[in-house]
Amino acid sequence: MSKKEKDLDLFISKLLDIAKIKYSADGSSIKEINDALKTASKKGTGNVGFPEFVGISKDFIIVVEDKADLDKQANYADDEETKLAGDLKSLKDYAENGALHYGKHIVNNTNFKKIFAFGCSGNVKHHTIRPIFIDENGYTLLKPVENFENFSEMNIEKYYREQVLGETPPEILEKDELITKAKELHEYLRNYGQLGDDEKPLVVSAILLALSDPNFKTVDLTGDNVRTDGQKIFTAIEDYMKRVEVTPDTKKEKVLNQFIIIKDRTLLNQIDDRLKNTNQTSELAKTPLKFFTEFIEKNILASVKANTNEDLLGLFYGEFIRFSGGDGQTLGVVLTPSHITDLFCDLVDIQAKDRVFDPCCGTSAFLISALHKMLQLVKSEDDQHEIKKNQLHGIEIREDMFSIATTNMILRGDGKSNLENKDFLKVSIEDLRSKNYSIGFMNPPYSQAKGKDMAHLSEIHFIEHLLDGLADNGRCAVIIPQSTMVGKTSEDKKVKKRILTKHTLEGVITLNKETFYGVGTNPCIAIFTAHKPHSKKKFCKFINYDDDGYVVRKHVGLVETERAKERKAHLLNCWLHDAPAESKFMVKTTIEPEDEWLHSFYYFNDEIPKAEDFENTIADYLTFEFNMIMQGKSYLFENAE
Repeated sequence: MSKKEKDLDLFISKLLDIAKIKYSADGSSIKEINDALKTASKKGTGNVGFPEFVGISKDFIIVVEDKADLDKQANYADDEETKLAGDLKSLKDYAENGALHYGKHIVNNTNFKKIFAFGCSGNVKHHTIRPIFIDENGYTLLKPVENFENFSEMNIEKYYREQVLGETPPEILEKDELITKAKELHEYLRNYGQLGDDEKPLVVSAILLALSDPNFKTVDLTGDNVRTDGQKIFTAIEDYMKRVEVTPDTKKEKVLNQFIIIKDRTLLNQIDDRLKNTNQTSELAKTPLKFFTEFIEKNILASVKANTNEDLLGLFYGEFIRFSGGDGQTLGVVLTPSHITDLFCDLVDIQAKDRVFDPCCGTSAFLISALHKMLQLVKSEDDQHEIKKNQLHGIEIREDMFSIATTNMILRGDGKSNLENKDFLKVSIEDLRSKNYSIGFMNPPYSQAKGKDMAHLSEIHFIEHLLDGLADNGRCAVIIPQSTMVGKTSEDKKVKKRILTKHTLEGVITLNKETFYGVGTNPCIAIFTAHKPHSKKKFCKFINYDDDGYVVRKHVGLVETERAKERKAHLLNCWLHDAPAESKFMVKTTIEPEDEWLHSFYYFNDEIPKAEDFENTIADYLTFEFNMIMQGKSYLFENAE
């Protein structure tokens, strides 16, 4: 075995170890499979034949065949590259062909009928790992992977059902259902309550808070003209906010003021005879508020109470905007998906003692993810109480969004998070620094700096203000349009330069273009360390994470596939642990303020040209020169000679 082959084997075995897959080298610990491999020679002689590794994950067998040369990944029997060649030379010389051979042999000669065979080639930095699913019906070539995360005991069944059988994962079906319910609720709020786009999420928030109070019962909403349904809901909200000790009182009053619509809007509190004929109920007519409350209690409350990291109120807010024919961009509102808010926590390696600050918190999606992650890191109730009371901070300029954010945190058992309704850019650096924030997360308003008078509202100004306000060595992650990292104006370019004199850019991750589905923004994540001047010798990481394992699903938007686990594992391995990667995925380089801080700007092809590539280039040049000479243009080459 050559050194290259041994290095590849060591790399693959390490990836199998990381995924906690039980495996054996040059054989199998499973007697039935090991006996079958004694007749698995690729030559078809009936002699012994072993792949590099054979493993097991749940009831799936894992087979791995390695080749050190990338050119020996696969030999196909068709131009579409959907069928592998089965001749002796292909089986011997190519990784995928050999893996398929061993997988078929195990299916045909054992009781194990579900095989994932992997053809692997290359080295630690430049490699291809291609899974092939094999059963008694044949085989399916699947998309290449970077590791074996999808094939661990925890993930392999879901990967099989989604990628091989084409089934829709339960969590996507649940999200499908929630979005369907959001659409229905949007129609009811509009038709029966005649509510505006900004009012709908407030009514939903108010009802969810009321339903959380143990003394509130939907059946008590009777349409009474003396004590209206709205008054009963509003009282329940007041009681619940006292019960969970929402502080300070100024915040509580500000939120309650946003919910006054519940008791003041006459139409919401009058019995509506039109509801008799809906297919939602066979009861007597009722007020729109009771109808909405029943719908939310039946279809939405359980999902919110599950206390997941999903910002469900944010999801409903986004869907209400979308169903109204808008996208929120006119107000700079671009809500952050939960898989991105989770990723932020991982990229900065969030810890239980961190003080997290989001200066443009919207519906509080970042704070929800931070709360979820931090609570997982502690065990005692005192530590959990401390996180909720003192370690989550946010600012939101819009009163309606502030109320939704506060509701979101209250529904997660946190009425004490330090949310403020103010303009972040008007908060002094001294005031921000006094809070000692160790982590800053932000999705600033987009496209607000239109015209000279509004230049201070560009995304890069928000970034600078946040960095200046963090504690020394604070970690900062922001999601912004890629154009922000280019420098859209001369003023933005100056801010980029100022940032590097005070703070360090750790790197930028280019995201899936559909991350903000339907909005039309090409986003990226920039990560900084605050109050540490950027060294000229600093190597930043620029990553192309466009292929993140998320795909657009019609009528739903961006949804996670099982590939997302493998893609995220690879990203974090490179970002946190400095794992090697091809330059098409990650480039490490020094930077200048004038540069475009994006992977596409620094990318270069680091694959070593093969001898045949050189020969083809020379042949192409000689053909070109001959053609020019035949056309009487030999003078083109005189200077070269």
